[in-house]
Amino acid sequence: MKNRYVIIASALFLSVAGFAQKKELTAAEKALKEGKSNEAITILTGAESLIANDADKAQFLFLKGNAYFDLIKKNVDTEKNLQIAAKTYQDLIEVEKASGKIKYSTQAANSIFGVKGRLINSAIEDTKVNKNAEGAQKLYEAYLLEKKDTINLYYAASTYVGAKEYDKALKLYEELKKLNFSGKATYYYAVSKVNGKEDVYNTAAERDKMIKLGTHEKPRSESVPSKRGEIYKNITLIYVSKGQIDEAKKAVSEARIANPDDASLILTEANLYLETKDMVTYQKLITQVLEKNPNDVSLVFNLGVINANAKNYVDAEKYYKRAIEIDPKYVNAYINLAAMKLEDEKAIIDKMNKLGTSAEDTKKYNALKKKREDLFKSTIPYLEKAVELDPANKDVSKTLLNVYSALEMMPQYKALKAKMK
Repeated sequence: MKNRYVIIASALFLSVAGFAQKKELTAAEKALKEGKSNEAITILTGAESLIANDADKAQFLFLKGNAYFDLIKKNVDTEKNLQIAAKTYQDLIEVEKASGKIKYSTQAANSIFGVKGRLINSAIEDTKVNKNAEGAQKLYEAYLLEKKDTINLYYAASTYVGAKEYDKALKLYEELKKLNFSGKATYYYAVSKVNGKEDVYNTAAERDKMIKLGTHEKPRSESVPSKRGEIYKNITLIYVSKGQIDEAKKAVSEARIANPDDASLILTEANLYLETKDMVTYQKLITQVLEKNPNDVSLVFNLGVINANAKNYVDAEKYYKRAIEIDPKYVNAYINLAAMKLEDEKAIIDKMNKLGTSAEDTKKYNALKKKREDLFKSTIPYLEKAVELDPANKDVSKTLLNVYSALEMMPQYKALKAKMK
């Protein structure tokens, strides 16, 4: 009889607790409808310990997320509240996913979309002021809100690399690898007649519909290549930076098995062996790359970059010039050729500055001066072509101006200066 009394008392306690939490949730909902977000948050904070089942927990998280999102829209402590709202909506999605009953996640869809957009915009602003770690975290939270948008996971990983937080970047890259993310896509653009801004669409049909409705004009498309090679390259380089060479080799080997036709992965593996000074394997892999795509200008150019980074300047120049043969308008090859040659200038200047005024030193000085002038002259054809192909590139134009000035080529200097105004 005593045990039976305990059971009845426990049941009574649960029903009272359930009634109390329902009452609190109703009060919070009422406060939220009246625009009293802080009051709603206070009520919910007090009720949190009373939440006993998934249905009520989902409602609790729905109301809490909406309360914090309302504060964000009112510009109240935006950064802090954005993080709380994002985490709350993430928890809501997980709770309903686990229970198999999707109700409040659907109702919160617009708010979730709004928080996601604000997270991405805030992350962009963070990266502009070198707050890469903060930006990466926000991009990751945006991904967690809507996991089908795997591009946000990719950008989060890349931004962590920019922050030099390699362990966090590696974790996200490994997640991208499991998802077999490529990032290859085609985006469709059209300019709004209302505000003159370019809007992006996921399909040509969506974009063309807006054109037919007359709200947009100037349609264009943009193809984005696969990012898989870059992902595996960064995984490999992170392992190399940690001194984990075997893990790096394993990662790139697995990538090639999974994606045998991706030439960029062969390039990544080649770069690894170049980093580890295994020139025999490196040359073998480079041969494979060129056999697969002998006229792929981007591939050949990247071979130039890899060799330049490894200070193999003879091979780098060979690949840059080959890229120009394949595509005479490939501006980056001209720029990199000139930049690579100009790297030698500092060493020449350092030697010149160390010389004295003796007859022998004067002779050496003049020889170095001639060498510097010849170096500058060798860059002129590449810089002039780069300026011709990309006149909007101010850095290249400034470099060419400096070369003209150093060689006292004043007519050319003045002509280029006039074009830059």
